[in-house]
Amino acid sequence: MKVPLPPGLHIVATPIGNLGDFSERAADTLRGADRILVEDTRVTAKLLAHIGAKVPMTRYDDHSSERDRDAIVARLGDQAIALVSDAGTPLISDPGYKLVRAARAAGHAIHTVPGPSAAIAALTLAGLPTDRFLFLGFLPAKAKARADAIAEIADVRATLVLYESGPRLAGTLAALGDGLGDRDAAVAREITKLHEECVTGTLEQLAERYAAAPARGEIVIVVAPPLETLPAGDDELDDALDEALGRLSPSRAAAEVAERLKVPRKRAYARALERSR
Repeated sequence: MKVPLPPGLHIVATPIGNLGDFSERAADTLRGADRILVEDTRVTAKLLAHIGAKVPMTRYDDHSSERDRDAIVARLGDQAIALVSDAGTPLISDPGYKLVRAARAAGHAIHTVPGPSAAIAALTLAGLPTDRFLFLGFLPAKAKARADAIAEIADVRATLVLYESGPRLAGTLAALGDGLGDRDAAVAREITKLHEECVTGTLEQLAERYAAAPARGEIVIVVAPPLETLPAGDDELDDALDEALGRLSPSRAAAEVAERLKVPRKRAYARALERSR
């Protein structure tokens, strides 16, 4: 029996593997919707069959045009339209935010039905700090762009979470090790499914493991934040400045050493002036 839903956009999280994770509220929302926006009609059709729902579906993904989006928004005034992804929470590493933004700008109601998310589930399995984390989605496929993206977040003091495919996994782990250092990490695979696993180790160890035995399925990489380092002491700072002052002016020596030892430039410059007298 359909449960009447208020008009507007209903964002519905779906299982990432185990159908038992689909909430009763989420199922009722899809049964009661006038239309469901999906990434792949074949995938969502299986879910609808599981909950006994017969609802029209419209494809909405990366390739949907602005005209497609406008047509959906025009219906939200008198229709309840649900948005789902193939698995997990919509808008996480997909283009749904544009639709949400357009619906809100048009004054329509937006509802969310929270549920499974591979990124959050992987964090709970990894055994790494969870008080602060940065979700990166998929890194670029090309080596140079990937290295540049990793360099941008190398100093972020947070656990990193990213998605990856099996064929690219070993290469991405190696690139992360090159750009971040050999940090602790975890590879969570096939979460909630029959062959779920979470393998931990350093980035180097994991890269070697998956180079030798490529992984399959849906994969999440979790990487520990950089280790806390103690501020450089006066002796360490003075030794570094003495070496740099043999090559550079006090201001340039201070700039170089401040960057390398991660100390305030003002402190390094004051010490450089003293050492150069």
